[in-house]
Amino acid sequence: MLILLALIFGAVYGAVLHFTMRGRASRGVALAPLLGTVAAGLVYAVLTWAGLAETVWIWLATIAVTALVVPLVLTLLSRRRTAHDAHERARLRLS
Repeated sequence: MLILLALIFGAVYGAVLHFTMRGRASRGVALAPLLGTVAAGLVYAVLTWAGLAETVWIWLATIAVTALVVPLVLTLLSRRRTAHDAHERARLRLS
């Protein structure tokens, strides 16, 4: 049941990042919360399956990995989308 807390943290963190990071127009509104949820849930599940009991370490790892992965992926996706859009505009000769 405690995995729900990790999932909620990931979703809220992703939603906050969506509205605070640049490039918001180049990604959907659900991408960041979904990415945060998946990252936090995956880390928590893997550490639980690895035998790490309900300790402070599982929560620190979940928060740390989510806090590092989500902004990195959002930045990379936003840059890639912006570059792709610029390339398509040039290819189609649109200003």
